[in-house]
Amino acid sequence: MSATHLFTPLKMRDVTLRNRIAVSPMCQYSCDDGFTNDWHLVHLGSRAVGGAGLVMVEATAVEARGRISPSDSGIWKDEHIPSLARIAAFLREQGAVAGIQLAHAGRKASVRRPWEGGGAIPEDSGGWQTVAPSPVPFQPEDPAPTELSKVEIRSMVAAFVAAAERAVQAGFQVVEIHAAHGYLIHQFLSPLSNRRTDEYGGSFDNRIRLALEVVEAVRRAWPGNLPLFLRISATDWVEGGWTADESVNLAMRARDLGVDLVDCSSGGSSLQQKIPLEPGYQVPFADRIRREAGILTAAVGLITTPEQADEIVRSGKADLVLLAREFLRDAYFPLHAAKKLGAEIKAPVQYGRAW
Repeated sequence: MSATHLFTPLKMRDVTLRNRIAVSPMCQYSCDDGFTNDWHLVHLGSRAVGGAGLVMVEATAVEARGRISPSDSGIWKDEHIPSLARIAAFLREQGAVAGIQLAHAGRKASVRRPWEGGGAIPEDSGGWQTVAPSPVPFQPEDPAPTELSKVEIRSMVAAFVAAAERAVQAGFQVVEIHAAHGYLIHQFLSPLSNRRTDEYGGSFDNRIRLALEVVEAVRRAWPGNLPLFLRISATDWVEGGWTADESVNLAMRARDLGVDLVDCSSGGSSLQQKIPLEPGYQVPFADRIRREAGILTAAVGLITTPEQADEIVRSGKADLVLLAREFLRDAYFPLHAAKKLGAEIKAPVQYGRAW
C-alpha cells in the first residue's frame, strides 16, 4: 500500500473509484417511513456531479426501530428499493461509485430531528421502544432500552443481511456496516454500554462478537466482486471505554472476514467523551490501523482543504478521505480541489464552459 495522490484512482475488488474523495454518509432526516425522495436524489446527485469518487447514502436503517429519528432513511422492506435504485443509478451515471451505509441506532433511536431539538420521543407521541445490548440509556433522562435476547441478536444479524441483499438489488457498489458513533454495533463493542454477562459481553472477544457476525454474514450475502466497508469509532475518548488498541485488533479480524476498508471515525458512545477537536484529529487512527492491521482505511473529521486532503493520501496516512460538512458547504469540492492542486479532472459537459 504505497503512498498515492488524491486524484489517483482506487481499485477495490472489481470497483474503481475515480479519485480518493468520498462523500461521507450524512443523515438528512428527510424521509417518510424510510423512503428516500427527490431531496436525496438532488443532494447526493449533486455531489456526484461535483466529482466525488464515492458517494455514500446516509445511515440507512435495517429495521424500523433502528432509525435514529422517524425521518431517517430505511432499507428494511422491499418497497424501499425503487427510490434507492433511482439514486444509485444517477450516481453511477455521473461517474461516481454508489455506496450505502447500513445502520441500526440501538439505544440512540427514537429521537427528534436535530432542528426540532433532539431528545427522546415518547411512544405515545410517535416514538418506539429502543433496544440495546444492556438496559442502559444513553442519556440519564432517556427511557431505558430493552436488552436484546440472543434470539433477537440473531434476528438483528439477519436484518443486516436482508438489507445488504436489497442494496444489491438497488444497484449499490459499496456497502458499509455502521459500527461507530454509539449506535447498536458500537454499543456492543464498548464496555460503557455493554454490561452483558453472556457470550456477547465482558471480554473483548465477546464484545466484538456481534460486529464480526454481521461482517461475516453480510460478506456472504454481498457479491464477492464488490467491496465491503466497516465504519468504527476508533476510540470512545473516555477512560474505560473502547480503545484504539482494540480497534486495530478488530480491524485485523474484520480484514480476515473480507472487509476491504475500515472507515475510521471516533466517539459517540458517551456524554463524558473529551474530544480534542482540531483539523484532521482522527487521521492518526486511520494511519495506525492502516499500518498495523494491513487494511485500507478512510480518514474522516475536519478535513476541509484540498491541500490537507491531498497530504493525507499522498503521505500514506489513509487511502481515502471522507468529507461531510465540507461537502455540505461545497458540492463541487473535488472540481475546486483539482483546479487548486493542478490535477486533471473533467467537469460534466453541461458545466464545461464554466471550467
